Amino acid sequence: MQTSSKARLVIDKSFVIAEVDRRIYGSFVEHLGRAVYGGIYEPGHPQADSNGFRKDVQALIRELRVPIIRYPGGNFVSGYNWEDGVGPVEERPKRLELAWRTVEPNEVGTNEFARWAHSVGAEVMMAVNLGTRGVDAARNLLEYCNHPGGSYWSDLRKAHGYDAPHKIKTWCLGNEMDGPWQIGQKTPAEYGRLAYETGKAMRLVDPDIELVSCGSSSSTMPTFPEWEAVTLEHTYDVADYISLHQYYGNRDNDSANFLARTMDLEHFLHTVISTCDYVKAKKRSNKTMHLSFDEWNVWYHSNDADTRIEPWTVGPPQLEDIYNFEDALLVGGMLITFLKHADRVKIACLAQLVNVIAPIMTESGGSAWRQTIFYPYLHASLYGQGVSLKPIIDSPKYDAQDYTDVPYLDSAVVYNEAEEQLTVFALNRHLEEGLELECDVRGFEGYTVIEHIVLAHSDLKAVNSASNEQVKPHSGGDAVVRDGYVYARLSKASWNVIRLGKAKS
Repeated sequence: MQTSSKARLVIDKSFVIAEVDRRIYGSFVEHLGRAVYGGIYEPGHPQADSNGFRKDVQALIRELRVPIIRYPGGNFVSGYNWEDGVGPVEERPKRLELAWRTVEPNEVGTNEFARWAHSVGAEVMMAVNLGTRGVDAARNLLEYCNHPGGSYWSDLRKAHGYDAPHKIKTWCLGNEMDGPWQIGQKTPAEYGRLAYETGKAMRLVDPDIELVSCGSSSSTMPTFPEWEAVTLEHTYDVADYISLHQYYGNRDNDSANFLARTMDLEHFLHTVISTCDYVKAKKRSNKTMHLSFDEWNVWYHSNDADTRIEPWTVGPPQLEDIYNFEDALLVGGMLITFLKHADRVKIACLAQLVNVIAPIMTESGGSAWRQTIFYPYLHASLYGQGVSLKPIIDSPKYDAQDYTDVPYLDSAVVYNEAEEQLTVFALNRHLEEGLELECDVRGFEGYTVIEHIVLAHSDLKAVNSASNEQVKPHSGGDAVVRDGYVYARLSKASWNVIRLGKAKS
């Protein structure tokens, strides 16, 4: 029998943070491991469509309602010649792919991916190569993708069988250019100048695009946050967003500390926001720089296995983390953090979507299945639509190895006025005790509980597989509304989604 502590939330319609941008539930597909070859694309599979893409994988992606997918990288993009991936497939070159030391067959390229993304209901977030290339290749790719016709590159797209432009709106100006592992690594000044000139030329081709300036590869980089301060001096006027990347692991097997990692995520966000606003003030700009958290996840399980990959093969099983239950809890906590910063975080991409540190896994020639992290991502995507409200949280706290005063309760609240629905996302970090939750919703008169979804398991290390889904949610939570308050019991170490709606008269 679990003992319980008490926590309290106050929710009010006037505590508005911002409208939630649907794109914070985005994802990422890189030419890496089995993300493309053996993941979304497997000709000859029983579920393959006429273009070689797996329909069972498409169905799971549609279930998640992924609004935007970043492509083609990632580290891959810094050595990628986009022209290799267009035109007749049989004429495309096979290349040594230096970022991950594999062979890239170029069977899937820009057109195939754009068509596939449309089939799963997602926009494309395209990255351009600012490692080995620059202004010319980027402007030509944009012309190929977006110009309606009557020019060399747009007419070449038509000749390749794609008469209508892809109309890709969001473009990343390179990837992790601060990283020594990156092909064509740049200093902040080198990157800032190149990114500005590239963005300037791209906007001349298509003034309606959005541009993402490349931020630090993680908050632990020695140049963070100087990288942001210096690069934004150059790119602030041309870019709409700056990128953030962050992965967390539990190598020390300290679950309490692991679940507190969102404290680090909060600090990362605050630092980047402060740096953006410093540059805004220095430039006397009226524009607010928004954030694109276009790589985030748990990543550490596969590190040892990846050192034993045979180089120069096609689609080897790289970065195939098998996620456990506590990983799902942290993913839920990271989504809560993004929602609490909805005023600045407008895009976020769970990295990645299939097989490579992913919520969806596939067996070659076999089934596709849901990892543990699939579920908090699904719930946020389905029910986190509307206005993010700031919850006032009163929770008992604990001290972890790296963090102090960590609230056992973490929560985000989204109000969908049009649908007259209120969703409370609640994470209980307590590993031993449940939380008795009291939530003040007196400002939502007539609202009752629609559903209380719970993701819980007695074993923090429990995993899912193709044949055994140990970790999956249920709707058996006990949340109830009485006299303007929601009362609910949150199981120890659990992810909860409490959905309320206005009762029909």
